[in-house]
Amino acid sequence: MSTATKPKHIGRNISRIRELRGMKQEALAIAIGMSQQTISNIEGSETVDDEKLNAIAEALGVSAEAIKNFSDESVLNIIGNTYHDSNVVNGSAYECNFNPLDKVVELYERLVQAEKDKVEYLERLMKGK
Repeated sequence: MSTATKPKHIGRNISRIRELRGMKQEALAIAIGMSQQTISNIEGSETVDDEKLNAIAEALGVSAEAIKNFSDESVLNIIGNTYHDSNVVNGSAYECNFNPLDKVVELYERLVQAEKDKVEYLERLMKGK
């Protein structure tokens, strides 16, 4: 069994970064003056020439090195750390200032009352005929 490391798939990295940025292939293609099909081909290739890579990096708002060294694991670590840290301010966690269950009960009661009003209205219509 070989322990040689597999080279990074630059095209896949471009695709993942583009998706994380919420950009479609067509938008990236327009930004760098290429066709959507060309972007699709680039994302399918393991290597990308430096000129294209620099143009794509600029359009995505990252460095070429960031594309080369991108990994899903590091993104997940950043998101995980940011998420957990963002819920705490001055040592205390954000808390909801209302009980969500109370809101559900309130909504249910309003829906029941609306149905009662409909029934009453329909009964008055029927008596009128």
